[in-house]
Amino acid sequence: MNYFSSNFKLGILGGGQLGKMLLYNTRKFDIYTSVLDSSNEAPCKIASNEFHLGDLMDYDAVYNFGKQVDVLTIEIENVNVDALETLEKEGIKVYPASKTLRRIQNKAKQKLFYRDNNIPTSDFTRFAYLSEIEDAITNGGLEFPFVWKAAQFGYDGNGVKVVRTLTDLEGLPKGECIAEDLIPFKNELAVIVARSVSGETKTYPVVEMEFHPEANQVEYVICPARIPNDVAKKAEQVALKASKAFNHVGLLAVEMFQTKEDEILVNEVAPRPHNSGHQTIEASFTCQFEQHIRAILDLPLGRTDSKVGGVMVNLVGAEGYTGNVVYKNIENIMKMEGVTPHIYGKKQTRPFRKMGHVTIVNEDLNEARRVAEEVKKSIKVISE
Repeated sequence: MNYFSSNFKLGILGGGQLGKMLLYNTRKFDIYTSVLDSSNEAPCKIASNEFHLGDLMDYDAVYNFGKQVDVLTIEIENVNVDALETLEKEGIKVYPASKTLRRIQNKAKQKLFYRDNNIPTSDFTRFAYLSEIEDAITNGGLEFPFVWKAAQFGYDGNGVKVVRTLTDLEGLPKGECIAEDLIPFKNELAVIVARSVSGETKTYPVVEMEFHPEANQVEYVICPARIPNDVAKKAEQVALKASKAFNHVGLLAVEMFQTKEDEILVNEVAPRPHNSGHQTIEASFTCQFEQHIRAILDLPLGRTDSKVGGVMVNLVGAEGYTGNVVYKNIENIMKMEGVTPHIYGKKQTRPFRKMGHVTIVNEDLNEARRVAEEVKKSIKVISE
């Protein structure tokens, strides 16, 4: 099929920042795109060829949108999978497949999948209701501390909480959830695996992630991870094993823990471009967004190695500010060598909302990390 400057139409479910960065590359290749999102102010609106308003969890909205495109992909997991399954049966190519998304959308099912496929992960218990956790603690079947995770609809640190006392359970959603062992880890790592329709597979270098202690969001992504080669190889092998088990098409971002004993445990996965790959835009031969397009259209995959060391800093809304966004001191960070800001186009800020990211590239990774700290301290995402 001819994808370039043709009648081919690529559909994207979700119009957020990941979709916007996918569109950088569809524009480069002149691939016609259609986007569905529930917000009329979605970042994708100005860059797509067509923009449609609709609820991503609504069967009819997703089905009717999907019937108008040739290939359908996602930039967010929270979409109506039943509609995707129907579209597949009617001949629409959907990547990742509905079967893959079903397994990943629900964190309880995702963890069970790891167990069934001998993919190393932390021990966990599945609960239909939050109240069952309290019963398990009372009866001695569950001990503090542990990590509570909502089975569905968690994002950007929401739906995850370290529970050390019963009071930590107060105010949490009452529905299905899991309780995971709290892993004492050295590092949080990630590997992005690209897999095409025909099965060509490539991995990006292992990255190291540093998280905000309160918001549970990634603050820094460091590429390559500052770990021994044998640990990096082990992480890559675990990511490839997960990729093979899911049999996905597109990207699979595999988030992992490096334990104190240098074992690798899968935390969770995302079947799409991911925060842990934003540095690839400036630092890699082929960025993750172009690679996703190549994979779902069954084009040859690009080089995944890095041209230079890269660090990514997330730009999130500052605490205490809600309203029309202002990027304070952005001119100052643009004076710094190797620094590139990416602004997502969200007009309204609120505490910890992802508003953009900054990439820092340098031949010396330690210098890149130092500049990243300076960037983090300099720029502020506030409101008018």
